[in-house]
Amino acid sequence: MERTVQASPDQVFAVLADGWTYSDWVVGTVHIRDVEPAWPAPGAKLHHKAGPWPLSLHDSSTVLACEPGRSLKLNAGLWPLGAAEVDIRLTPVGDGATRVEIAEDFTEGPLLWARNKLNDLLLHRRNVESLRRLADIAERQRRADNPR
Repeated sequence: MERTVQASPDQVFAVLADGWTYSDWVVGTVHIRDVEPAWPAPGAKLHHKAGPWPLSLHDSSTVLACEPGRSLKLNAGLWPLGAAEVDIRLTPVGDGATRVEIAEDFTEGPLLWARNKLNDLLLHRRNVESLRRLADIAERQRRADNPR
């Protein structure tokens, strides 16, 4: 899944590096409970709540790898449903734009064993919307930083 964002890789990464914005752009995350000070360094955690009340779940996502301005890899938890590995890559394109690619795959829990076309479709639709939201935030911040 990919989208071209009209902001530089550093501007897009600034959104990824602000753990408090995740509930603004990650579909399904409804509240950020805490962000460890080292975020987005490998091993740092973002504590979140996902899903609608009263069924919302508390879990955390952990940074597996980080290259500022280039990529972020997370282990995103959603226990008891499991966890997924999320790989976000940023590639400069054109003048001040970025191709953002996101790949997500379940790594543990019941959803790992329930892989099917429906899951693939749900992940696809979720990531399309998450990328749209991420682009909106990065582009809005770019305009605020560079008013004409």
